[in-house]
Amino acid sequence: MTELQSRVIEVYVENMEKYKKGVIYIFIKRMTDIIFSILGIIVFAPVMMIIAVAIKLDSKGAVIFSQERVGLNGRLFKMYKFRSMVENAEDLLDELKDKNEMTGPMFKMKEDPRVTRVGKFIRKTSLDELPQLFNVIKGEMSLVGPRPNLPREVVKFTRKQKIKLLAKPGLTCYWQVMGRSNVDFERWMELDIKYIEMRNTLLDFKLIFKTLGVFFGDENAA
Repeated sequence: MTELQSRVIEVYVENMEKYKKGVIYIFIKRMTDIIFSILGIIVFAPVMMIIAVAIKLDSKGAVIFSQERVGLNGRLFKMYKFRSMVENAEDLLDELKDKNEMTGPMFKMKEDPRVTRVGKFIRKTSLDELPQLFNVIKGEMSLVGPRPNLPREVVKFTRKQKIKLLAKPGLTCYWQVMGRSNVDFERWMELDIKYIEMRNTLLDFKLIFKTLGVFFGDENAA
């Protein structure tokens, strides 16, 4: 067990009754995740093939970018995305840190020079997130849940912010439909905790359908 997992468990024990969810909700959520993810993969398969070819033609590197993220109860997992940056993007990060436009431990830059031509489009339309449907099927993510953070970000969380690790991370949540890059870090954490406190089946479906409404052409995508 990692030190981070130990700290998350401490937070959970302190708030067990407040954040514990029923078996029925958990079962419905998992069945919804599996069914919708399989349907999504089938429906978007042609789109994903086109994106894969476009990425290969546009720049060097792998089609799929996998990155270690922090999931439920502090467990680490590999999150998948279509590669939207140049191959050595992580190596170039140090040169851009002084241009960070996001508060807190995260790095966000709207005009990030590391983003490729195809990358700009798939980020704008959120199509770069489609491979995460496989993370959902594997049980590492859910359709709805707090967006997963990088380990280097999570180690800087306050004790209260670690509450977001008490729910399985998701493709979409309040932050995803309420401004994304225009929402500062503190507000993002507040929205994630709000979801964990309020989550239920009806709310999950509302967020799924609201996400579909802003899926394409979201000016706040990054």
